[in-house]
Amino acid sequence: MNSPDLKSKLPDIGTSIFSVMSAMAQKHEAINLSQGFPDFEVSPELIDRVAHYMKTGHNQYAPMPGVPALLDAISQKISVYLSVATNPSEEITVTAGATEALYAAISAFVRPGDEVIVLEPAYDSYGPAIRLQGGRPVYVSLRSDTFRPDWEAIERACTDRTAMMVINTPHNPTGSVWEPEDILRLEKLAERHNLIILSDEVYEHIVFDGKKQVSVLNSPSLRARSVAVFSFGKTFHATGWKVGYAVAPPALTRELRKMHQYLTFAVNRPVQHALADYLQEPANYMHVSDMYEEKRNYFAEKMKATSFKPMPCQGTYFAVYSYEGLSDKPEREMAEWLTKEIGVATIPLSPFFHDNKNSHMLRFCFAKTEQTLAQAAERLCRI
Repeated sequence: MNSPDLKSKLPDIGTSIFSVMSAMAQKHEAINLSQGFPDFEVSPELIDRVAHYMKTGHNQYAPMPGVPALLDAISQKISVYLSVATNPSEEITVTAGATEALYAAISAFVRPGDEVIVLEPAYDSYGPAIRLQGGRPVYVSLRSDTFRPDWEAIERACTDRTAMMVINTPHNPTGSVWEPEDILRLEKLAERHNLIILSDEVYEHIVFDGKKQVSVLNSPSLRARSVAVFSFGKTFHATGWKVGYAVAPPALTRELRKMHQYLTFAVNRPVQHALADYLQEPANYMHVSDMYEEKRNYFAEKMKATSFKPMPCQGTYFAVYSYEGLSDKPEREMAEWLTKEIGVATIPLSPFFHDNKNSHMLRFCFAKTEQTLAQAAERLCRI
C-alpha cells in the first residue's frame, strides 16, 4: 500500500532542543539543567486540593473560558499583584498552558502576509506558530551585552505589513527584565504602527534585585491592544499540569476564545478548582521571587569556581553563562560534550535564534535543589 505524498508545513523543524537535551541527559545520567522544570515538589496543600475536587466529582468538562471560581481568583490576583482591575468573564481565558494561549493569540490575529516582530533570542514556539498562519516572523536581535530591546532596530523593522509584536519579560532564555522606559517606547511604537502586542509574561513572579514586573496590563494604551499570557506551571512549580491563562480586552478575548475552543475547548477541571482555592492566599505567589533569587545567588556563587562567565540575570529561573575563551566548540556541540563527558546537561543559546547564531553561551536552569546545583557546579569545575 502506497503512503500519501506529504508536504510538511514546517519542513525545517525537528524535535525541540529541550526534548533532545533532556533525553541525552537521561541517557548519560547527567544532571539536567537544560529543560526548564523544577526538581522539587509542588505544594502538598495544592495537591490535596486537586485530590479533593477529583474525589468530589469535579471531573467532567469545564466551561470553555475557564471555571468561574478560577476566573474570579485570577482577576483578584491581578488586582493584588499589578493593581489592575479586570472583568473575569470577558477578559480572562484559562488555557492548556501558556503555549496554547500564545498559539491561540497568533492564530486569531495573524493572517497570511502579515509580519510579526520577534525579539531574539526567542522562545522556540513563536516563529513556527506565526508561519503556520501564513505570517512572516521578522527577527530583531536584543542587545548583545544586556539582552534589552534595541528600539531603533525595532522601528526600522516595522513596515506597513507589520501586524503584531511578540515580547517576553522576564525573558527566556536570557533572564533579562524590561524597564518602565521600555514600556513607554513600546506604547509609542504600537500606536504608530497599529500593532497588536502579544506579551509573554509567564515568569511574572520571578523577578530579582528589587525589580518589579513591568506588564502591558499596567499601560492603558497597551492593554487596549494586547494579549498578556501567564502560567501557573512556572509560578507553582507544576509545569506538567499545563494550565495557563490569557488576559485581553473583550474584543480580543472573543476572537482568542474562538481559537481556544477548537484547540482544547476546556482545561483540566479539578486543577482549575484547586488553583482557585490556592490563589486566595496571596503569600502563595507573592514570595516566589525570593525563593528563586536565593537559588540564583547560590548557583552563581558555586559557579565562581568554574571557568564560565555569567551574563546578567534579573528574572526567570534561567541563567546564561559564556564559555568564550574556554572552548571554541559551537554551542550545540559544547552542550552535547558537557552532557556526555562532564555529566551536566544545558541548553545552547543558538536554537533561540532563527539562524542558529553562535555566541558561545549556554542556558542553565537553576530551578533545582541546592544539592543538585552544587553537584552540577562541582562537575563543571573539572573543565
